[in-house]
Amino acid sequence: MTLKRLLQRLLPATLRGRFVIIMIIGVLAAQAGSYALWSAQVRASQLEQLDELSNNMAQSIAATMKYFRSLPVDYRHIVLDQLRNMGGTRFFVSVNERRIPVVDIGDGPEKALVVDNVHTILTRELAIEDVVVEFSRPDTLRLFNNEVLLHDLPPRWGQHSLLMEPLSPPILVVQLELAPNMWLYVATLLGVPDIFSARAWLSEERLLVGVLVLISVLGLSLLSIKSATRPLARLARAARQLGDDLDSPPLKESGPREVAATAAAFNRMQRRIREQVEERERLFSAISHDLKTPITRMRLRAEMLDDPRQRERFCASLDELSELVKGALASVKGLDLHEEPAATDIRALALHLASELRLQGGDVEITGQAEPLVVKPLAIKRCLSNLLENAVFYGQHARVEIIDAPQRVTLCIRDAGPGIEESQLDRVFSPFVRLEASRSRHTGGSGLGLGIARHIARAHGGDITLANHPAGGLVATLTLARQANVTGL
Repeated sequence: MTLKRLLQRLLPATLRGRFVIIMIIGVLAAQAGSYALWSAQVRASQLEQLDELSNNMAQSIAATMKYFRSLPVDYRHIVLDQLRNMGGTRFFVSVNERRIPVVDIGDGPEKALVVDNVHTILTRELAIEDVVVEFSRPDTLRLFNNEVLLHDLPPRWGQHSLLMEPLSPPILVVQLELAPNMWLYVATLLGVPDIFSARAWLSEERLLVGVLVLISVLGLSLLSIKSATRPLARLARAARQLGDDLDSPPLKESGPREVAATAAAFNRMQRRIREQVEERERLFSAISHDLKTPITRMRLRAEMLDDPRQRERFCASLDELSELVKGALASVKGLDLHEEPAATDIRALALHLASELRLQGGDVEITGQAEPLVVKPLAIKRCLSNLLENAVFYGQHARVEIIDAPQRVTLCIRDAGPGIEESQLDRVFSPFVRLEASRSRHTGGSGLGLGIARHIARAHGGDITLANHPAGGLVATLTLARQANVTGL
């Protein structure tokens, strides 16, 4: 599957939905970009701060080491006690017989920068190669030969200087070998609590701000998008109704310049189409009406012919021409039947038509029922009458099944005739089409009935389809949508 087809399947079908997706992607991209830039700046600032702090701290440790070296061994414990009693000191210093194991933590450029600075300065200032620089958590830090934990010491010994509750920043531990079986132990804080926090940039506060910004932007976008797409929705609704109701009210030419211009163009197109259709109807009616006079004169002259055979042929041709004219007038009237929609009992209408056909020798059986449907009664009567007359004429017997549903009413009309070839099922809806296999010109048919019936059905939100029944005969399926408003015919 190509990327284009995948996007077409994933994107919403509505313009409003696509605008919302675009806004979400845009806001998220903007937030991600701003966070990335902000995080890079914070990271650079943090590295600069760590570089300065680690250099200063290394110099302080080096000075402390030099001071310890200069003291006699017997006086070193006195200085250690004094340092431990100073709760505000930055260091915790002890002298151990061996190197104390430390659970080293942390990784990344921050740790590498601090370790490298401290190690470089101490080896340069003290001329000692064996310098161990590590980071430890407060809860796992051990200080003396007996490896006592930091939390087990009296507060005055180390907790005031190495603990910063509730932040618990990592503790920098430096151990140097002063002499055989004598290791100087220095523990200190860097003052950067989140030095090793991989998600420091994704704090709860920043997430909350990002979510609030996203909600605000989306809320305002939805309001503006809804306001912008409302005229487009009206335009789409008007375009759907244009084919069925040329007399619908014009669109409001308001809103943004592009939408107003589109509405104006649509209204202009609607007026032109209505004028052309009206002109066509006037021309069609005038031609059909004017043909009646010459046809009548020709019929009078044909009656005066002496040859009975020629007279009969002329009259038959004139009768056929007259029927075509009547069919054309009926077509124009049938496609322009203006009436108000009303609640109509489809079963009662079908029963009324069936009783009229029985007087002409037709047999119509009706089953099923439906709740009243809002339609144009005369138009639906004409539509159903055309279908029943065709079924009775070509099949002698017609069976009508009414199926009611929440969204539509369906009428299945089956006759007992010879049916229609599959290739001709759609062609019979075209004007003036009559199939010789089942229709004769002597019947007076003009080939307009099915076309008019389908036009009426589609104007009511439905349709008419034809299909051959497996057991023989033709099935005409008429569907009518349940809707509050019926488009004009």
